[in-house]
Amino acid sequence: MRFLAVIITGLAFAAPAAHAFALLNKIGMAKADYFIAQQAYTGWWVVGLLLPLALLANIGNAVALRADGTAMMLSVAAAALIALNLVIFMVFTQPANAATENWTVQPENWESLRAQWEYSHAVNAAVTLLAFCSAKLASLR
Repeated sequence: MRFLAVIITGLAFAAPAAHAFALLNKIGMAKADYFIAQQAYTGWWVVGLLLPLALLANIGNAVALRADGTAMMLSVAAAALIALNLVIFMVFTQPANAATENWTVQPENWESLRAQWEYSHAVNAAVTLLAFCSAKLASLR
C-alpha cells in the first residue's frame, strides 16, 4: 500500500508539474500562439484519472498505517491534499476548459481564462508536490 500511495501520487504530480514549468513560457503568448500551444494537451484528461487513484491509495495507506499515528496522519494529509487538487481543478481549471471548449474556441475574455487555467495548474503542482512528500514521509516511518 505504501508503494502504491507513493508511486501513484508521484505520477499524479507529473502533469501539474509540467504545466507549472511551462507557465512562464506560455503566460505571455499571443492569442493565436497560445491556442495552438494548448492543443498539445489534447488527451491529457487520461492523466487526471491518477488523482482519484492517488486519493484512494492514500486513504488505503492511512488505514494500513493506523497503528502508527504519525504515518497515518501523513497519509491523511496526502489524501486531503489530493482532494484539494480536485477541488481547485473543478472550481478554476475546468470552467476555463468549458468556456473555451478545451481551448478550441477563443472567447473575448480568453486572457483571464488563460490566467485562471495556468495559475490553477501552478497551485495544483505545489499542492500535489506536498501530497507526494506526505505520502513519501508516511512510507518512510
